[in-house]
Amino acid sequence: MPPDTAHLANPSSDHGSQPAATPPVANSPDHLGRVVAVSGSQVVMLLEGQPPSPGMPASQIGALVKIPTAISTVYGLISGLSIPIPAVRADEPELRVVELELVGESVADGDGDAVVFRRGVSVLPGLGDRVLSAAKEDLQRVYTRTGVATVRIGSIYQDRSLPAALVIDDLLGKHFAVVGTTGSGKSCAVALILGAILRQCGNGHIVLLDVHNEYGRAFGDAAERLDTESLELPYWLLTFEEIVEIVAGGRNDRREEDVAVLADVILAAKQRYAGQGEGNNEPISVDTPVPYRLGDVNRMLDEAMGKLEKAGDSAPYLRLKGRLASLQSDRRYGFMFPSGLSVRDNMVVILSRLFRIPADGKPMSIIDLSGIPSEVMNVVVSVLCRLTFDFALWNDHTMPIVLVCEEAHRYAPRNNHLGFEPAKRALSRIAKEGRKYGVSLCVVSQRPSELSPDMLSQCNTVFALRLSSQHDQDFVRGTLTESAMGLLDFLPSLRDAEALVIGEGVPLPQRICFDRLPEGARPSRGNTSFSAAWQGDGDSIEMVRATIARWRRQHR
Repeated sequence: MPPDTAHLANPSSDHGSQPAATPPVANSPDHLGRVVAVSGSQVVMLLEGQPPSPGMPASQIGALVKIPTAISTVYGLISGLSIPIPAVRADEPELRVVELELVGESVADGDGDAVVFRRGVSVLPGLGDRVLSAAKEDLQRVYTRTGVATVRIGSIYQDRSLPAALVIDDLLGKHFAVVGTTGSGKSCAVALILGAILRQCGNGHIVLLDVHNEYGRAFGDAAERLDTESLELPYWLLTFEEIVEIVAGGRNDRREEDVAVLADVILAAKQRYAGQGEGNNEPISVDTPVPYRLGDVNRMLDEAMGKLEKAGDSAPYLRLKGRLASLQSDRRYGFMFPSGLSVRDNMVVILSRLFRIPADGKPMSIIDLSGIPSEVMNVVVSVLCRLTFDFALWNDHTMPIVLVCEEAHRYAPRNNHLGFEPAKRALSRIAKEGRKYGVSLCVVSQRPSELSPDMLSQCNTVFALRLSSQHDQDFVRGTLTESAMGLLDFLPSLRDAEALVIGEGVPLPQRICFDRLPEGARPSRGNTSFSAAWQGDGDSIEMVRATIARWRRQHR
C-alpha cells in the first residue's frame, strides 16, 4: 500500500500553529518536486512543477524520474497521481501528489562517474530530497543493457528515439508470454520478437505451433512449414495414453475393456518388431517410441478372439479393429496413420526436421495445426510438446529449443475438466523443468484468465498488450511479482502494437511501441472486411465447387 497522503491536504492539521516548512526553490528546469513520504520501495512526492519533457510529460504515469542522494541516483516509476483536495478557484493553490515505485539506482564510483544501472535500492531517499525528471542519458542508462546479447523490437514510450531492447538469454532462458486481446497486435508482436532473434542467431531451433495458419508467410524462407501433407508423426511415436485417446475415444462404459486389450497387443507388436525373442534384450514398454506394425496388432486381435470361449466377449476386439481400419482409411489422419504396410524406424529424420537439425538456413519449423482433425488436436500438441522435452532431456549436447504455443489456453486450460491431461502435463513439465535442459517456452494467449496458472506463473517475462476483460487483467496482475504494478493500469487503454513489458527479458518494466513489420512479413489477419467484400457480386458457383472440393479432401 502507498504511504498515507491524506494529511498533505492540510499541512497545519498535524502541527498545530507551527508554520509549514518552506519548500526548496525549483532552481533547475528538470525539477519536479520533493519527497514527502517514504515507505519501503514506495515514495510520495509533492509536485512543484511540470516542465516539458521530450516525447511525453515528465509527470505521467509510467514515466521515469530520478532522486539524487548523497551517494547514488535513485530511479523510480510514477505509479499514481492525485490532488487530495482540488482548488475551487483557479487562483487557489492546491497540492498535487505523485506516487513513485523505486526500481533501481546508479552509484558513482571513486572518480564521480556513474556506474551501470542496477535493480534494487541500497540507500532510500530522505524527506525533502529533490525529484527530477529523467534526462535522455538517464533513460539510456536505465533501459539499455551493455555487455550482453540484445535485440531491438521497438522504442520506449517515454522517448521514441530510444530503442526498446530485449536481453536474449534472459528472455529465452526463463520462458516468456505474449498476451493480448484479439486485434491488439499479438501475432505481429510474436513474429517481430522471433524474427529479430533469428536475424541475430541464424542457427536457432524454434518450433511454433500455429493453430490458425497465421504465420506461414511471416518468416519467409527462414522457416520450414509443416502441415498435414508434410508432417510426420507416426502412431508408434505416441505414448499409450495418447494412442488410447485416439483409438478408444473419450470416457465411456466400454473404455476400460478396450484399454486392457490394446495394452497387451501393442506391447506384443512392439516386441515382435524389435525382435525381442531373437536375442534382442533392449527393455521395451508400451510407451517406448519404437515402431510396430498395425498388421501385427490386427493379427493379434484375431488370434485373441479365436481363443475366446464366448462370442459375446469379442466386442472390444471388434471395436478396436473397426476403429483402426477407420483411422487408416481416413486421409485426414495420413500424417499419423500412413497408408501402406511398410513401417520403418525414421525417428532420426522426423526429429531432425521438426527441430531443424541442422538449421540449413531455416532455423524455425512452423507446425500448421489448422488442418488437423479437432478430435485429435490435443493429442498432436501433446506429442509435439513431449518430444521436445524428451529430446532435450536425453541430449548430451547443449542445443536449446524454443517451443512457441499459440492459443495456449486451448490445450492448457485452467479448467481441470477441459483439455487433454497428457498435453497439459507435458506443457507443465516444460514450464517447470524445461530451462534446466535448454527448452524455452513462449506462451501466447488472448484469454490468459482461461490459461492454466502453472503456465503463466513460470514465465519470467510478460508482454501484455491491450486486455479489455477485467478477469484477464486481474489474472495477469496475480501472476506478476514485479513491484511496478502501477503500469498495469494501462492495459485496457493501450493502442495497437503497444505493450507493457515486465520481467527478466528487459532491464526495467516499460511501456513500448513495437516496430512496424513490413506488409509481407506480417501474420495473416483473421479480420474480414464485410463492407468491402459485399460491394460487388463477384462470387460465383465455381467458388462453391472449389470450396466443396477442398472441404472433401481436407486440404487448402
